[in-house]
Amino acid sequence: MAKKGSAEERDLVHKLWEKNFAAMRAPASGGATKRPLPDVLAGNGKLYLAIEVKTTTKDKIYIDSPQIDALCEFCDIFGASPFLGIKFKYTKWLFLSPDKIDRTRSNNYKIEKDVALKNGLELDEIIGIDKQIKF
Repeated sequence: MAKKGSAEERDLVHKLWEKNFAAMRAPASGGATKRPLPDVLAGNGKLYLAIEVKTTTKDKIYIDSPQIDALCEFCDIFGASPFLGIKFKYTKWLFLSPDKIDRTRSNNYKIEKDVALKNGLELDEIIGIDKQIKF
């Protein structure tokens, strides 16, 4: 599972470099440190992004609230915009701001594939190149 996740993180970093954003995988994300670190950090001197990457072959992703809280804490300190980078099987990258993600009864986060496809932003949208019209 971790191998697949790191491959997806590398793919996202590569795509960000192609869009003229310096990008890197945080070497200690995923619990290797007590500090709040995103999976991917990117910036172009004007816009900074901190991205928690989630991939799945299922139609739903559940995320513990401390993970999102840590992402938001990092962004508050660093000055980055927080996003969840979501990759469902056979879909392109989709991005959601933490405040646009549904909460479960236990106050964790849940992202359903159909909701992500409807409300998720594409890479060009979060970096300010394009604006997609959703129907």
